[in-house]
Amino acid sequence: MSPLWTALLIFALMLLLMALRTPIAVAMFAAGAVGYGLQAGWSPLAGFLNNQAFARFASYDLSVIPLFILMGHFATQGGISKALFGFASAVMSRFQGGLAMAAVLASAAFGAICGSSVATAATITSVALPELRRHGYSGRLATGTLAAGGTLGILIPPSVPLVIYAILAEQNIAKLFAAAMVPGIIAMLGYMVAIAVYVRIVPDHAPDHRASKVTAPLDAQALTGIVPIAIVFTLVFGGIYGGFFTPTEGAAVGAASTFVAALLKRELTRAKLAQCFYATAEGSAMIFLIFIGADLMNAALALTQLPNQLGGMVHGWGLSPLMVVTAILLFYIVLGSVMDELSMLLLTIPIFFPIINGMDFGLPKESVAIWFGIMVLMTVGFGMLAPPVGLNVYVVNSMAKDVPIAESYRGVLPFLISDTLRMLLLLLFPGISLWLVGFVQ
Repeated sequence: MSPLWTALLIFALMLLLMALRTPIAVAMFAAGAVGYGLQAGWSPLAGFLNNQAFARFASYDLSVIPLFILMGHFATQGGISKALFGFASAVMSRFQGGLAMAAVLASAAFGAICGSSVATAATITSVALPELRRHGYSGRLATGTLAAGGTLGILIPPSVPLVIYAILAEQNIAKLFAAAMVPGIIAMLGYMVAIAVYVRIVPDHAPDHRASKVTAPLDAQALTGIVPIAIVFTLVFGGIYGGFFTPTEGAAVGAASTFVAALLKRELTRAKLAQCFYATAEGSAMIFLIFIGADLMNAALALTQLPNQLGGMVHGWGLSPLMVVTAILLFYIVLGSVMDELSMLLLTIPIFFPIINGMDFGLPKESVAIWFGIMVLMTVGFGMLAPPVGLNVYVVNSMAKDVPIAESYRGVLPFLISDTLRMLLLLLFPGISLWLVGFVQ
């Protein structure tokens, strides 16, 4: 069997197993094992698995993932999200569509200590959805806003997908976090503008802020809602960029400080504390299993020489580097309809990153790697909203029993337009993403 047909067989088997609802880690592992075994033999496959599993899991850098996940669960179970939404409501409820804007602002703030898109969407939805519906927001606008706001959980650091990209591309995690700051803020502001435009075009989907009683007082009690986030964010990122500790140590400090903040809120019971550790173990195990499955599949694809052939083919086409990046991002959007964000990164970055790294963008190689990582991260966020899958849409819609899924998909369309404009802006002007990186040593 030719290398090309072997590569196609590997992908076909993976997609078939996914269609049969096999867990993505198992689908990649099985497809990779078959491909590796057919090319190298089953004894070399056993030897690869024996060595690769230890090499992967013994990596110190991987410890940052469960720590950031634990940090997010402490924030979720500790009642911090409720206080955040209260503060955001006090700030934004004076504007037309202000309560929806408050949900976006709360999502951004919660994302600063969470690192997960789905967790941010689910947590803020549990707090904000009842308030949005009670004050007269349509199911379409409410669910669309909350699904889009959830993507800020991975756009605003810390971000688990960005950590995984840093590990795969061998880049500095702190610099990638710095590069994600400005795009994350632009995303938040873009979503607020999308809401402001939408409620003026379709005024029936939001209450008139002048006639409603949504306005909340911006008093000391409301301000206390943002204090825990501000302290944790300052400790973690101030410590990382101040040179006091590494990103991994910063994740540990963040988890510990979020735990203290949750204790002070007096909502973290013994049962909730146990749930934090169980959920962290479950989420980390899922990610690490995907790592192993992706490692095996990438090793099988490497034996086919597909990455090298693909790179040579792309260079032979004579396309501009910008067109190649655009094509890759469009491919990610399509792939997002069948795969989750972590699986996409683990499977494709080892193939696409060498292609991008070998092109001349007129920037230093490190800057290109960081900018490309941010572009991929935003595309992943787009896939969390876009049909036919849109994982965030499914999560939020499952919590809004009275809203048809089609209405939720219509609700995210204004935010997808905002995402498209932001991606074009950052694609054409890489300096926006790289501005803060220049201040990181």
